[in-house]
Amino acid sequence: MKINLKQQHLVRLFIPIGLCILTPSYAQNAPNIEHGIQFGDLQHDSVMVWSRSDSPAKMMIEYADNKEFTNATLVSGPFALSKNDFTTKKEISDLPLGKKVYVKVWYEGLTNDRAKSNVVTGEFDTLDDQTNIRFVWGGDTAGQGYGINEEFGGMKIYDAMRRTEPHFFIHSGDIIYADGPIALEKEAEEGKTWTNLVAHGVDKVAESLDEFRGRYQYNLMDKNVQAFNAEVPQIWQWDDHEVVNNWSDAKDLSNDTRYQVKDVPLLTARAAAAFHEYSPKRPNSSGEPSRVYRKISYGPLLDVFVIDMRSYRGPNTNNLQKTSSPETALLGQKQLSWLSDSLNNSDAVWKVIASDMPIGLNVSDDYDNNPPQRWEAVANNNDGVALGRELEFEKLFSELKNNQVENVVWLTADVHYAAAHYYEPMKAASKNFNGFWEFVAGPLNAGSFGPNSKDATFGIQTIFEKAPPKGQSNLSPYAGLQFFGEVNIDNKSKTMTVNLKDLNGEMVFSQDIPAKL
Repeated sequence: MKINLKQQHLVRLFIPIGLCILTPSYAQNAPNIEHGIQFGDLQHDSVMVWSRSDSPAKMMIEYADNKEFTNATLVSGPFALSKNDFTTKKEISDLPLGKKVYVKVWYEGLTNDRAKSNVVTGEFDTLDDQTNIRFVWGGDTAGQGYGINEEFGGMKIYDAMRRTEPHFFIHSGDIIYADGPIALEKEAEEGKTWTNLVAHGVDKVAESLDEFRGRYQYNLMDKNVQAFNAEVPQIWQWDDHEVVNNWSDAKDLSNDTRYQVKDVPLLTARAAAAFHEYSPKRPNSSGEPSRVYRKISYGPLLDVFVIDMRSYRGPNTNNLQKTSSPETALLGQKQLSWLSDSLNNSDAVWKVIASDMPIGLNVSDDYDNNPPQRWEAVANNNDGVALGRELEFEKLFSELKNNQVENVVWLTADVHYAAAHYYEPMKAASKNFNGFWEFVAGPLNAGSFGPNSKDATFGIQTIFEKAPPKGQSNLSPYAGLQFFGEVNIDNKSKTMTVNLKDLNGEMVFSQDIPAKL
């Protein structure tokens, strides 16, 4: 079935029944909410509330600590206007701690009759200092042409994540695949056919601002995604596919016939605008309003450090430079200093780094078409001492050791399989760091790949991995190799338990990590 995203009334067929309840509008000129509600960057007593009108309107929010909305707080939100594609988000604060919060969102039209839209509802749990924390993470949604297959149940891993009842979700990047067309049908393994719900504009790579926006709208057509969004606050970061595969400012599209727009900075600007419009993240209040990297605190038990491995990187090269330079940048000096200082100043027991790419896995930048070898992530397939982009991480790891910063765990996605890695100094070429864990989850709804080869510079040890059988790649969700991660932190013992789970929520791996106190 094909849907024109500009014909918003048609999308109503795909709205889930449940917590995200959309009731019909009664006035013909009333605004309409088609894409549900999202919560973002929950911390302490505040959260961002996101939604989207289909026409000029004013956002209204009501919230309470009870289903009846007794003694509810009413908040007047921002205007939904065409310049932001009618998206709005508003922070609500002074929330009760350790409680469930119930939220209603609607829009009031900007005509004289102020016609009221349908009402969307959601709910989420806040945390207090006694809460046992649970959250989930993963990446890679609607990639490799595997979109919303309603016969399969849609993006049903989102339902599996929702059923774990997490306090929040970290989307580790590749939230959309702007560079991956979604056709009505796609050939899958074993002679199967993957049938997509398709929409206007997703059959080509995204180049215009509206096409980037359309990719986010497409994901929000899925009933599982909408239901998940209505219950689970999210932390968004981005990676390459929000713009174009393996992008940096040095990306060259001159020979890519799919693109009429060859200017990567222009594509990046449009992609960033759509990302920030559709993301429920809290706007950055510093001098860099579009900044993605940030810290989100969950009290004395947990701080989450969201990093950005895209915006400040140099070009993809052989990654073997012996000294640091703008060419070897991945995080960039400003972000690297922020991360080191923030980790050093954190009073939380656990410091989780939400990273869009793994550290010790070799990730090629399309070797077949770009010889000699160029590298996309940190590693460079050289098992010796740190070189190239590894120099940033060698510096970070040594500073954490010197400052006695403990209980740092890296969570990532990108490579489209599940893995648990331990970085062991005694088995590393660059040894000046404290051992740490890295866990990989994904894809959420995309092709399955891997496993990747390993780079021994930081002593990576593979404790677990689950990926397609040798010789197979880009397997559809039919194969079941879709994964998300779940983290539980016990408030009393302070132990972190990391579970890797599959498409149906079945556990495939678990690791307890006692806190160093």
